[in-house]
Amino acid sequence: MKLHGYFRSSAAYRVRIALNLKGLAATHLPHHLRKGEQSAPAYIAINPQGLVPALENDAGAILTQSLAIIEWLDETHPAPALLPKDPLWRAKVRAFAQAIACDTHPVQNLKVLSRLRELGLAEDKVQEWAAWVNREGLSACETLVKDGAGPFCFGDAPTLADLCLVPQLGNARRFGVDVSAYPRLLKAEAAAKALPAFIDAAPERQPDAE
Repeated sequence: MKLHGYFRSSAAYRVRIALNLKGLAATHLPHHLRKGEQSAPAYIAINPQGLVPALENDAGAILTQSLAIIEWLDETHPAPALLPKDPLWRAKVRAFAQAIACDTHPVQNLKVLSRLRELGLAEDKVQEWAAWVNREGLSACETLVKDGAGPFCFGDAPTLADLCLVPQLGNARRFGVDVSAYPRLLKAEAAAKALPAFIDAAPERQPDAE
């Protein structure tokens, strides 16, 4: 398999964690987002959105969107499971993951922040926007899991929720968010980051890390 990504992309980070948890090898092909390499015609031919990640399987099929990629990995390589068997808890895990991957991360990512700058927003306001988005999303996620024993977001093993949470907390810190306001999320993060699959997927451990 081939994973098109970027070391600092939180969406690609999610997929790297999933691959590691499943014990699957992939050739990592970096596209430097700040240099606009994701907009090169050769990559647009792979992913028309010009976003990372994209995963090419061994048969040459291309998958895009991190949550779709992770669910495909979970369905084709079932162990360890990243979604609960119980339909209600599957829905809860997906809701948590989507709160991050659909409603938080996309509106504070590089593409949106670059557009805000193009529209004339001052840099301090751009950073303020990104921090606000992270606080809003993480506050909701804290409430979603606050009554769970853990140590992970949903129980005693990592799920899709944790794969989304860990990269997003990293984003929040980069934008200066005081994450101590989310003790339940930090508990899940600590449990996840003790695992080799999460350690090896970290941005600073990637070949293209700056």
